[in-house]
Amino acid sequence: MSKVKVTMENHGEFTIELYPEFAPETVENFLSLAGSGFYNGTIFHRVVDNFMAQGGDPEGTGMGGSGKNIHGEFAANGFTQNTLSHTRGVISMARSMQPNSASSQFFICYSDECTFLDGNYAAFGKVIEGMENVDSFLDEYRTYNSMGEKASPVAPITIKEMTVID
Repeated sequence: MSKVKVTMENHGEFTIELYPEFAPETVENFLSLAGSGFYNGTIFHRVVDNFMAQGGDPEGTGMGGSGKNIHGEFAANGFTQNTLSHTRGVISMARSMQPNSASSQFFICYSDECTFLDGNYAAFGKVIEGMENVDSFLDEYRTYNSMGEKASPVAPITIKEMTVID
């Protein structure tokens, strides 16, 4: 089981355990990006109470990616082996309306109420240590985004470094 340690600039650190049995291509892509330093210096640009924290966009806008898209490993896209439910601490790939548009952006669920995403997004791991540090993102002052969510942190919530630890 691979793990990734995420060290934040101002919010401690947390550890993600990855589950390739649910989403092998997604895990491979995430490990490649994390190991190459791609995520270092990126921010969590969308933080929504009782929903999720989204990051991994090199532009910090929600519109960027790594330049490579991956296959959407979820049931609505014909990939039935991904039965990992979007519960508290689960990490999943963000994407556009196109099912195979995931690239580098990911989100971490804050609540067990995110199960409505099951089958439509590629869940691929879980925060196993330091979830309280992910929770601390919610303490940052946020403004409203274009979707009407109080979600845009005023002070950057920055990933200092991601390290593949095994």
